[in-house]
Amino acid sequence: MESVDNRAEVREFLTSRRAQVTPKDVGLPAGTNRRVSGLRRSEVATLAGVSVEYYTRLERGGISGASPEVLDAIARALRLDDAERAHLFDLAHAASPVARPPRRRSAKGWTPHESLQWALDAVIAGPAFVRNGRMDLLAANQLARAFYMEVYDMPVQPPNIARHVFLDERASEFYPDWDAFAEVTISILRTEAGRDPHNKELHDLIGELCTRSEEFRRRWGAHNVRHHGAGFKTFRHPVVGEVTLAFEGLEMAAEPGLTLTIYTAEPGSASEERLRLLSSWSADECRTETQEEQYRS
Repeated sequence: MESVDNRAEVREFLTSRRAQVTPKDVGLPAGTNRRVSGLRRSEVATLAGVSVEYYTRLERGGISGASPEVLDAIARALRLDDAERAHLFDLAHAASPVARPPRRRSAKGWTPHESLQWALDAVIAGPAFVRNGRMDLLAANQLARAFYMEVYDMPVQPPNIARHVFLDERASEFYPDWDAFAEVTISILRTEAGRDPHNKELHDLIGELCTRSEEFRRRWGAHNVRHHGAGFKTFRHPVVGEVTLAFEGLEMAAEPGLTLTIYTAEPGSASEERLRLLSSWSADECRTETQEEQYRS
C-alpha cells in the first residue's frame, strides 16, 4: 500500500497548533520583535528535544518515519489535547510507506445486519442510530428517523448530517447553537480525514461542502479536531419544539469506523415528555403511510 502525500495537511495542522501556543504558556520569555503569533519553530524544537532542522522538516510535511517518541514530544511541546495528539499520529501513519488504510464502512451497498436493527429498535425511549465517519446515517430506530426527519428528506442520499448542517437552510432552526454544531461537524470530518486519507467518498463530501458553503470552507481551514463521545445537546425539532438530550457515542467493535449513538432525556423533564410526543407522532405517521400503501395496492 502506497503512502499518502499529506504533507500539506501536516504542515497546516502543525503550523496552526504552533500559532495557538504562546511563550508564556510554556514558561518561555516572550522577548521582543516577535514576528509570529505563537511559538517559533526553534522554541518548539527546544521543548521537544529535537534539532531545529528536524522539526522544520516535520512541519513542512516530512513526517513519515517519525518515531512515536518524537511525535509524543512534539505533542507535549505544542500542548496538544488527546484528540489532537491522536490526529498527529494518524497523519504520521498515513504518510508511512507501509501504512494500510483502516477498513471503513461505506454507505453504499451496506445493509445493517438484522440483529443490529433489532438492537436499535429495542431502544424505545430515545433516538438511536449508527453513523460512519463521513456522518452518513446508516441505520436508525423509528424515533431517530423521526428526530432527523429533515436529514432523511434531503434530496441527496444517503442521509448525511454534515450536509444538513451546512447546506440545509432549516438547520439554523434545528440547531439553536448552530455555531457549536458546525464546529463539532467540522472536527468529526477533519478527524476522519486524518484516519482514513484514502476514502474517496469522504474527500468528495468535503469537496462538495467546500464548494457550496463558505462557512464550511472557512472553518475547515482551522484544522480543529476533537473526540465526540458523550455530552448534552439542545435541538429545536419542527414537530415537538426544543429538547435537551444527553448522548453517548459507542465505537462498534464489529464494524471499525462506525459509531452507535443514543440520545436520552433527563427522566421527568420536559424534554422526556417531548420525546414521548415525537414517538407517538412518528407511530401515527407510520400507520398512516402503511394504510395509504395498502389502499394504493
